Amino acid sequence: MTREKNAQAGLIVLGIESSCDETAVGVVRVRQVADRPRGEILANVVASQTELHAPFGGVVPEIAARAHAERLEPVTREALEAAGISLDEVDLVAVTAGPGLIGGVLSGVMFAKGLAAATGKPLVGVNHLAGHALTVRLVSGTPFPYLLLLVSGGHCQFLAVRGPRDFLRLGGTIDDAPGEAFDKVARLIGLSQPGGPHVEKAARWGDAARFDFPRPLLDRADANLSFSGLKTAVLRARDRLVAEKGGLTRQDQADLAASFQAAVRDVLTGKTRRALALFEERIGRPPACLAVAGGVAANETLRAGLEGVATKAQIPFDAPPLALCTDNGAMIAWAGAEWYLDGRRDDAALAARPRWPLDETSPALLGAGRKGAKA
Repeated sequence: MTREKNAQAGLIVLGIESSCDETAVGVVRVRQVADRPRGEILANVVASQTELHAPFGGVVPEIAARAHAERLEPVTREALEAAGISLDEVDLVAVTAGPGLIGGVLSGVMFAKGLAAATGKPLVGVNHLAGHALTVRLVSGTPFPYLLLLVSGGHCQFLAVRGPRDFLRLGGTIDDAPGEAFDKVARLIGLSQPGGPHVEKAARWGDAARFDFPRPLLDRADANLSFSGLKTAVLRARDRLVAEKGGLTRQDQADLAASFQAAVRDVLTGKTRRALALFEERIGRPPACLAVAGGVAANETLRAGLEGVATKAQIPFDAPPLALCTDNGAMIAWAGAEWYLDGRRDDAALAARPRWPLDETSPALLGAGRKGAKA
């Protein structure tokens, strides 16, 4: 695989994602255009496990790992067929090597190593969070450096993205991530899982001013966030309603959802303004854009609030299409290409990692949350 081939014909990358409850495989063609890589998604197949985990109210790691092992091969075949190519035409195999549920990550890594060994293709193990962080470059070619708010099920952090493998954390959650809080609030008020989409749907019919929920840490000058106290406030409001009425009406559910979502929006927008200031202090220039990525970035209310911050700061706002906010293989293929072109290479020694911070130089944030100390 020569630089000439990369520039003219494009680098075809197969991306494999299995870090949580989505078995996903994407195929992306990457070309160099004006000294910057540009991507074209040829296929992006996602096999959801939502129905498998629904009876348990959350993701069961053992079930997820077994489902990944069963689905990786058929999903890969489907992605190659959708892309209209054979495995022989793939130039690079990229796979999520962490962070995530270790059984699922291990299933993907072992499958990718087998593919690479059998075909002689190069292998790159990428950080799942880098897949989210670099997706805006796949979609719009956003230049470095930019400010990213990464909001997903288990992570929430502000990052100065200075290169494909160069991330500086400016702040993050010290306890629950927003995705965790959405899931927990959904369970508290009797909505289905995954919580994010169901809370957002219920909130459309709710009165966001009915409950005066706290906006944690907005009185602090840093860019760190906290959501556990907000979750507790929802619990107390629900308990008061149950004590008064014996249960929740659909309007109660909608009002609780809307008030909670408004509080999350206010916290994220307030802290984003602080992160923009920190970016200029640390990087020495304004960001090329304010980008948001990760599953929670699919929430239209939150996106609108963040876009308003960018507009007021007079910088571009960039967010992936909703289909690329949640876990998918195309983002891993793209991140794999960026890392490969940046010099990353892996082999049979590639290991699955349950923890893998993007910024490996900054100390871990305090707090645990559901998935341990936040990266």
